Amino acid sequence: MFGSALDTSAATTVALLMKVEVEKQPGSVSKLQIELPPEEVSKEWDSIANSFGRFAKIPGYRPGKAPRSVIEKRFRKQIQEELTKKLVSKSYHDAIEQEQLRVASLTNIEDVQFGEDKSMRFRATVVTAPEFELPEYKNIPVQLPEMNVSDAEVDAALERLRDQSADFVDAPERGLQMGDFAVIDFEGSIDGKPISEIAPQASKNLHGGKKFWLHLAPDNFLPAFCEQMTGQKRDETRKITIAFPADFPVKELAAKEACYTVTLREIKEKVLPPLDDAFAEKLIRGKTLVDLRQMIEHDLEHEKEHQRERVKEGQVVKYLHERIQFELPPALLKNETRRVLGELVQRNRERGIPDEMLKDKEKELIESAAALAAHQLKTNFILHRIAECEKIDVSRKDVDLRIRQEAARYDISVDKMRKELEEHDGLNPLAEQILLGKTLDFLKANVSVEKTEERTVGEEKS
Repeated sequence: MFGSALDTSAATTVALLMKVEVEKQPGSVSKLQIELPPEEVSKEWDSIANSFGRFAKIPGYRPGKAPRSVIEKRFRKQIQEELTKKLVSKSYHDAIEQEQLRVASLTNIEDVQFGEDKSMRFRATVVTAPEFELPEYKNIPVQLPEMNVSDAEVDAALERLRDQSADFVDAPERGLQMGDFAVIDFEGSIDGKPISEIAPQASKNLHGGKKFWLHLAPDNFLPAFCEQMTGQKRDETRKITIAFPADFPVKELAAKEACYTVTLREIKEKVLPPLDDAFAEKLIRGKTLVDLRQMIEHDLEHEKEHQRERVKEGQVVKYLHERIQFELPPALLKNETRRVLGELVQRNRERGIPDEMLKDKEKELIESAAALAAHQLKTNFILHRIAECEKIDVSRKDVDLRIRQEAARYDISVDKMRKELEEHDGLNPLAEQILLGKTLDFLKANVSVEKTEERTVGEEKS
């Protein structure tokens, strides 16, 4: 989208004799009829024909000695193909510059024709960026709370680390209590028929399982499941009744009553380690509890700085959206919605949501994708216009740096990363990301920060 964001560093020379007719159509679509003069086409034709002539092997002639007429007759099709590749791209970009069109997307190039006088003409269909006036975008007011790290936040982070380092100790002599972890074998049925047969596409945890770990907590897992297990002893089997609500996402189970046969195999009690220097040493060799607290505080400060930048970016984008109104090109919005929808579906699949449930939520997913796509598309148009006004561009150095960063991220060589991007037409989208990022950085560097009350969690540090 938006053509190439990469700065070629050399100004394009507009062919003064090139004829361009622009026909504007609804939906931000423009059709361009482009005609190149015979002089320009002949010059390029001669250059390509000479190149063929130097290397062509033609019976009866020494290499490089065949007459031009023979070369052109024998290689006419190949010369035209090479000529088309070279001239169409160049003249298309020249025509865009000549007509001062803001092109968001090249839809099609077609009907390439060569005249008897060696002129050349073709049609290009483009989607143009919408026209709009920019508000004052420097010194956008933003509210950024200080968000200092409190002792309570450090304590909460330490508790999470303790929780992750907890031991699970057998408690075989007593009955299950809330807070315990139960290791169970269980199987569900409705009217004597296994749930695995009634709803085969549903999550396997609804069917049943062996050695399934369940944290006993109110409202955990299925409705009233944990509550009915309290007091259960090791190796005891119980029948548990579950009433699925009418709006349960698995249609086959909605508003049905199920029976689960549950055998308790083990009772595990969660034991947290003491919060002392030994705990810190176990996590990071050579560190005390004081050191660990300092490291956590530093990490939380870093995390809040990132959060601060996200808040700033969100307020900047919101400010611009509220002050700029324009119609989005339907063709681009449709394509962007399709792309975003694909990403949403893929993310839900990765979360384990079955296709059947996604199909049921199809309308909501499409609406969500359309809203996200419209927001993203509008943001990109605005950022591109600001980049144009501020002469923000993307250099080869910017692209090379990002390729090195991406290569390090995926632990592959820089050459391999570049090759993969080239093979999948990824260089222009990469340059596009860099341009939008640089423009957002420019806007964030020029905000006007309004002070707000300090926000922290829990007790403030003294």
